[in-house]
Amino acid sequence: MKWSNVKAIKMYHGLKKIAKAFIPQKFLFKYEFLFRWFIAIKYLGNKYHCNICKTKLNRFIKLESDDLLCPACGSRSRTRRLYNLLLKDNAFQGNVLHFSPSRSLYRVFKKIKSMNYFSTDFENEFLADYSIDIRKIDFENSYFNTIICYHILEHIEEDIVAIEELIRVLKPNGICYIQTPFKDGAIYEDASKTSESQRIEAFGQKDHVRIYSVKGLKERLEQVGFEVSVTTFTPQKEDVFVGYQSPETILIASKP
Repeated sequence: MKWSNVKAIKMYHGLKKIAKAFIPQKFLFKYEFLFRWFIAIKYLGNKYHCNICKTKLNRFIKLESDDLLCPACGSRSRTRRLYNLLLKDNAFQGNVLHFSPSRSLYRVFKKIKSMNYFSTDFENEFLADYSIDIRKIDFENSYFNTIICYHILEHIEEDIVAIEELIRVLKPNGICYIQTPFKDGAIYEDASKTSESQRIEAFGQKDHVRIYSVKGLKERLEQVGFEVSVTTFTPQKEDVFVGYQSPETILIASKP
């Protein structure tokens, strides 16, 4: 990693830490875009483009994980690709349920008048309007046209219960967009791993309870009645311009 990028990451995280320490969360969320612009000024240019906030950049911030962060809105590569996929699928229609939305998408989605947007955060960590337990979704059967379930199921011990709830509240022909971290082979889970240190070692993060494989998650979704297509995005020329990371896999589950 280039020294200039290391400095950029340290500066970004340093300013973020200071802001969290001294500014109330609600105020910070409300004016986050304005605060980010003070950071983003040095990144403005014409070489790259964030499709969410429409900012033209001279570069994205490359994180230690190699992910690419938009300095203006805070979007990550998977978030920008998801937004593009939803646009192409014309998914902004009817009732849309979104678990733990990134703040960059939350702000955009709230302004889309063609859909009734239900954002939810059960752990009070994200900007959202509802607090819905994915294991017990308090909505009637067949209510949602679209569900976005990104990086949620790997946190849920009773994932089959959650998946059953997803298909219950999804309308016939509705679509659920699902992504988690993936590994090769079979799903790895071990209920005896309960401490933070054990889970970090086993699953890569202190609040993860398993690592899915694409095949394993697809099978679990199909067990409850979903029809599942696996979409894997391979590297393309446009990836650099819009800050995508490839390859990337998304499961698109539909309710017959």
